[in-house]
Amino acid sequence: MLKAFAELSTPLVADACVRLGVGLRVAPVGVASVVAGARVAGRVLPVRHYGSVDVFLEAYGTAAAGDVLVVDNGGRTDEACIGDLAVLEARAAGVAGIVVWGLHRDTPELLEIGLPVFSYGALPLGPVRLDDREPAALLTAKFGPHPVSAGDVVFADPDGVLFVPADRVAEVLETAGAIAGTERAQAGRIAAGDTLRRQTAFDEYLERRAADPAYSFRQHLRRVGGAIEE
Repeated sequence: MLKAFAELSTPLVADACVRLGVGLRVAPVGVASVVAGARVAGRVLPVRHYGSVDVFLEAYGTAAAGDVLVVDNGGRTDEACIGDLAVLEARAAGVAGIVVWGLHRDTPELLEIGLPVFSYGALPLGPVRLDDREPAALLTAKFGPHPVSAGDVVFADPDGVLFVPADRVAEVLETAGAIAGTERAQAGRIAAGDTLRRQTAFDEYLERRAADPAYSFRQHLRRVGGAIEE
């Protein structure tokens, strides 16, 4: 999955989802990689955190190579739920990365380990609570308002984190690749002096919009074959 994502980005995947009518599930603003520039993509390995690392160790026992641990810690900012030992164990289990709706700690060690970890940030305090565990602790998780499960794929890079249903991933990535090709061609033409306004026949768009206020720029881009927004 990461190989298929290698030449793409989360903005391109998001645009492809919009074009295809795939519901957008984007992580809240602020979730970012511990290791600068890190990227990860893979099947969601969902887990809900209740204050103890045991739920992570249990999840690792069911992990397939390339899975991404997606941790639901309710977006808490009063405790760090992932540290160096949990990340080392994830790597030993073949997990490709960890995405946390919450905080991490042991930042220098995580930088040295190098496994992609995405979170809201760092906090030295680990959990001091132990809540009752729910039956679906290893079946589903929430990330912000979005439910996720093993039926989803997660994509994460410096622009953020988003989730796509596994059965739509192939067409989403294909469409994202097509959008990327169009945008790269447009960028090359801009660099060569052919403005984006000229490429997209922007004056023509303004004329049509004046005659038909309902005519949107997105409609126009699709008609002329451009790509800048969906």
